[in-house]
Amino acid sequence: MKYVFGPIPSRRLGRSLGIDPIPLKTCNWNCVYCQLGRTSELTNERRDYFPPDEIIAEVRTALQSYDVGEIDWLTFAGSGEPTLHASLGRIIAELKEATNVPIAVITNGSLLYLPEVRAALMPADAVLPTLDAGSERLYQRIDRPAPELTFARLMDGLIAFRKEFQGHFWLEVVLIQGLNDTAEALSDLADAVRRIAPDQVHINLPIRPPAVSSVEVPDDESVQRACDALGRVAEVVCPTAVSIQVAGHHDLGEAICEMVRRHPMSREDLCGSLCEVEPEVLDRLLQHLTASGQVRELVRHDKRFWASADSRYAGVETTT
Repeated sequence: MKYVFGPIPSRRLGRSLGIDPIPLKTCNWNCVYCQLGRTSELTNERRDYFPPDEIIAEVRTALQSYDVGEIDWLTFAGSGEPTLHASLGRIIAELKEATNVPIAVITNGSLLYLPEVRAALMPADAVLPTLDAGSERLYQRIDRPAPELTFARLMDGLIAFRKEFQGHFWLEVVLIQGLNDTAEALSDLADAVRRIAPDQVHINLPIRPPAVSSVEVPDDESVQRACDALGRVAEVVCPTAVSIQVAGHHDLGEAICEMVRRHPMSREDLCGSLCEVEPEVLDRLLQHLTASGQVRELVRHDKRFWASADSRYAGVETTT
């Protein structure tokens, strides 16, 4: 499928069926930690990147493959910033009429200062925006937003949306060693969190190959310090593995390419998702896909990952 992927097991969202309404790495941020690599199209333009009717139809078709209760959430996420899709609100509203499965939107939250974007997300059941910094300086250094986006606009949007939205409001923080895990950075971040007053704060760690190779995972002491600073609503949710269901794919190589386009995966991840495939067969297939340029292989702390062939990383070791 072109727009639907998964389902993906998640600590927060159970069995989540992903919806990807944006082309690969079309975003208004260029985060140093992004597991999908560097942003290829840094844009703040909201438009219909894909036909909304096609997205809705594909989700409806995908849902018919599962019994009631098999899918816990429909989650807008994937290759870029979903709120850049101008018809996102219409898509959410029509899916709410078509299914009782709750809908989540994983977004960087940068456009919530726009009333039309806040209105588009109102029908959702959960919205998970990102807050990696409590100051303009670190916001620019970590998230590297489009020029017209400022930390003040980000905060204004998050605070306004929090006041209006009736669903689950969960902030996501990616903790980076030496950047936002210092005492000063955490103090600023904690102040911002108090002003926003989310239901929960989910702390993630950059365990997969980041867009910039200097990004490192903070030590356990720093992670605990972040939890203490951000208060009782904070918890670490960083996954140790990714598992994506590939039932219904007739071509195994195509299934792997679709998986790693949205979630770079290690050999262990792939073995877990493709448990019916012999490891030797998987190794030969990965070698073929890499050699033919359909995927690319990355090395992160001596561990191999596979990602989209179109992804771009700064200083991250790749194999040839």
